This record gives sequence, structure tokens and C-alpha cells, in this order.
Amino acid sequence: MAAELDISQRTYSKLEREETELDWGRLQHIAQILKIEPVDLISFEDGLVFTNCNQSGKINHIHNFPQELKEQYENRIKNLNEEVTFCGSYC
Repeated sequence: MAAELDISQRTYSKLEREETELDWGRLQHIAQILKIEPVDLISFEDGLVFTNCNQSGKINHIHNFPQELKEQYENRIKNLNEEVTFCGSYC
């Protein structure tokens, strides 16, 4: 995300930890990257929380994760798994 916003990882970490105030322009840019509405970043609904684990095993909660985007990721993972299976058999 830091690279997409053209800021350093350190600066982005400060945004995540709320050590730096997020301005409206940056909020809109983040929403654009995530393909969601800016208001979805500042509101909270229990039904819009997607949980995943990173490589270290730490649990991350991603709020306001649209169902459509989740389905796109799941389809992409399915397609990649099919490619791996195909290459394993024929490559």
C-alpha cells in the first residue's frame, strides 16, 4: 500500500497506527486503490470485516472489505491453483 500511495513504509505504518493524521486526499487515494468508497474506510459494520493471516502468523483484520473484492481474490486464487496444477502435469 505504501508503494501505491508513493510514500515510505514508515510513513504508512504511522498512518496505520494513527500517529499521523490522515487527510481527505490521502483517504480518497486509499479508497481508490481498494476500489471502495471513502466513507467505507471511516465507517464500521461488523459484517464487513475480513480476517487474514500474514506470513508471520499475525492476524490482520481488514475492515470494510467488499464482498465483490473478496470474490475477485478468491477467483484469482482458484485460477492460480489451476495453473499450478496444469503446469505440474504438463510443463
